[in-house]
Amino acid sequence: MTTTLKSLENTEEKNQTYITEFILLGFGEHHEALQIPLFLLFLVIYFVTMAGNILILMLVATDRHLHTPMYFFLGNLSCLETCCSSNILLRLLSSFLTGRKTISVNACFVQLYLFGSLATVECYLLSAMSYDRYLAICKPLHYVIMMNGKLCLQLIATSWISGFLASILPIILISKLVFCVSNKIDHFFCDSFEIIELSCSDIHILKLIIYVVCSICTFPPFTLTLTFYFFIIVAIMKIPSTTGKQKAFSTCSSHLLVVTLFYGTLISVYVIPNSNRLNGLHKIFSVFYTILTPMLNPIIYSLRNKEVKDALRRLTSFLVVQTQKKRQKWT
Repeated sequence: MTTTLKSLENTEEKNQTYITEFILLGFGEHHEALQIPLFLLFLVIYFVTMAGNILILMLVATDRHLHTPMYFFLGNLSCLETCCSSNILLRLLSSFLTGRKTISVNACFVQLYLFGSLATVECYLLSAMSYDRYLAICKPLHYVIMMNGKLCLQLIATSWISGFLASILPIILISKLVFCVSNKIDHFFCDSFEIIELSCSDIHILKLIIYVVCSICTFPPFTLTLTFYFFIIVAIMKIPSTTGKQKAFSTCSSHLLVVTLFYGTLISVYVIPNSNRLNGLHKIFSVFYTILTPMLNPIIYSLRNKEVKDALRRLTSFLVVQTQKKRQKWT
């Protein structure tokens, strides 16, 4: 009887020890030797990501040749990638630099909300971009009329608003969970399923809600994107000349590569069962769609797009001329 009472008292004391901060284990508990190399690697990735996406934004905003729906969507994608990269990498870089792995519960929830919202926005935004390419290739005579400024703004606004609204319900429910005993998250950022596994509350209904919300946010835009590209490929195959096929495919190849990279790694994370043996694989795929994809997007669009390269040359020439004028003025 005495043993039972002590056990109950210990359980009550344990349940009353609420967690106020989490510990992000990052890439393992024993990677101290790699701390500096990893910091330098991710610092370079962050600078390349920010420089590439900000450059795309500058070109789209300043070059009148890029004032078209396609590049309007691309500018929004670059803005999204700067936010996504900053949300994940700034916290990770701080952890490598200071060695401090703890993050407050509130800060973790903010990072989780931003991550979920931005990922959802990207799903809808990539779908809107595929619709733009569908109209340009399959309905070229009606493209200017159908893909007008009003429709572009509506698609962009719907993508951003839907993304940030969709993540509200899951984050509210997760914030009401009681966390006790363990506070170690075996990940390099605050992800929903890793967090709720630490809760001592009943999480079965919450898991179902999160799966439903994630499905609504990913599968409809993914299905639409696949559908649009099915019709695009069919239309390209009907073009008689090889030159015409290459020209048509070049207008959507960059976007198709970005879609494949983003959805391929994202689906891999949530389709592969989450277990201790496969946790390292989950982290690798997570690195791809949270860190590497934002860096690669501007590189893919700039290296494979003649108009972007021409705009970059015009901007470079303009800056050189302005620099020469200033030197002449001061001399």
